[in-house]
Amino acid sequence: MNTEMETAIRSIITMNNNFIRPNLILGAILFSLIFTACNQQVLMDENLAVDDEGWDFRNRARFEVLVEDTISLHAFYLNVRQKETYRYNNLYVFLHTTFPNGTLTHDTIECLLAQPDGKWLGKTSGSYISNQILLNESLRFPLAGQYRFEIEQAMREEKLHGIADIGIRIETLK
Repeated sequence: MNTEMETAIRSIITMNNNFIRPNLILGAILFSLIFTACNQQVLMDENLAVDDEGWDFRNRARFEVLVEDTISLHAFYLNVRQKETYRYNNLYVFLHTTFPNGTLTHDTIECLLAQPDGKWLGKTSGSYISNQILLNESLRFPLAGQYRFEIEQAMREEKLHGIADIGIRIETLK
């Protein structure tokens, strides 16, 4: 009788272990996903549609964000959504930043949108390709207050065709 009981107990323990192990693994995976998601908070994620007639070099995309945290690090991205018909493998833009104290900075940025062989980078959906280009992975805002970012196309064309949306994403890193 002891042998039958031991066998029954072992089979129950084996069944429980087979049930518990996958659930522990699943639980660990879910915990790590939740923990990773909590490591960043989106401060700003805005995109503006570009005129169907083309992006005129005089039309700057303007974005404003209120920054209160001058201690945390931030990841700063440029969002670009272009059509498959866009004829270049890159996009040059001027990024004009106005700080809360009125200081202005101007940066020239090249956004690579295709590999050297012409294959598009980014995520394709239908006839559009979306890119999120990391500009700064550890940005710390020096001043609290309202920041203004203006993006101007710098492709030496009066009207640039094929860019559908332009935007900015700022994530607070924890």
